[in-house]
Amino acid sequence: MQTPIPCLFMRGGTSRGPFFLESDLPADIALRDRVLLAVMGSPHARQIDGLGGCHPLTSKVGIVRPGTLPGVDLDFLFAQLQPDRETVDTTPNCGNMLAAVLPFALERGIVTAQGDATTLRVLTLNTGMQCDITVQTPGGKVEYAGSARIDGVPGTASPIAINFLDTAGSVCSGLLPTGRVRDVIDGLEVTCIDNGMPMVLFRAADLGRTGAESVEALNADAELKARLESLRLKAGHLMGLGDVGPKNYPKMCLIAPPSAGGAVGTRCFIPHVCHDAIGVLAAVTVATACVLTGSVAEGLAVVPAGRVKTVAVEHPTGEFGVELELDPADPGKVVRAALLRTARLLMKGEVMIPAAIWEGKSA
Repeated sequence: MQTPIPCLFMRGGTSRGPFFLESDLPADIALRDRVLLAVMGSPHARQIDGLGGCHPLTSKVGIVRPGTLPGVDLDFLFAQLQPDRETVDTTPNCGNMLAAVLPFALERGIVTAQGDATTLRVLTLNTGMQCDITVQTPGGKVEYAGSARIDGVPGTASPIAINFLDTAGSVCSGLLPTGRVRDVIDGLEVTCIDNGMPMVLFRAADLGRTGAESVEALNADAELKARLESLRLKAGHLMGLGDVGPKNYPKMCLIAPPSAGGAVGTRCFIPHVCHDAIGVLAAVTVATACVLTGSVAEGLAVVPAGRVKTVAVEHPTGEFGVELELDPADPGKVVRAALLRTARLLMKGEVMIPAAIWEGKSA
């Protein structure tokens, strides 16, 4: 016997995964997590018995419900799974999957279109972060086709604008959780920062790398990965995150001078696999570090002038533009971050899992 669960399979930015209404999943968190593991086919390297795509970027789940706070239209819970691990992490945000939240809610009818464009406020339950998301809805329907292009996704699609309202200290105690813009861990200068995603930034050259290596080369670099994991574990304590061994954060990011006309080059680990691109909130966090005096990006990043500036973060498959607005009274303080994503509905139907798991009889 199998149990069907209503599901929309969606791409959000450069990630993808199944989206569910909260009411269609078990209320008990432990049971819900066992259900999600079965949905994705984890733990198994190929996720052969589920919907997972054998990579952290395609082992993600979105859970949505109507907003429960005044002024909030939708609540979103992001779950990060891993192909070969029995973990369901709802601690960090995911700005890519966030791009699919409003299209999902419109498709499922829990909100209605407002006209040719629909803007609604979304609360990410993982960290309490709010943002305004705008989707094109001509004729009251989600428009997926368009001319917007984002690196890491083939072709073009309709633009989805995300305006983050407050991202500083999303998981940590503040933007600079150590209280310093620059720290030294095991002799390496780093910037520990959280403007939507806890991250540890360091110059690639300080580790004997260029920051232009391929994803494949970095994933095969056992020496580098061991060094990064040692740094990550120590940084976790410095950032007030405790033992981050089993956690998906902080992300580790090599930065280098730009090579394609952008502001800074990056190679991010999420946290043990090199990202083919860069996460949305990771890009926001890196861009923020680029405008902070004294960070490891100072003297390396090429940042445009002006109070409102677009910081182009280069990554292995292109670049990610982040629009930052600085506080006129404090030029080192970011008051707004906005960016452009796309999304697409890939499948609508039911995902099947063993009935014994749904009934709580089997893990």
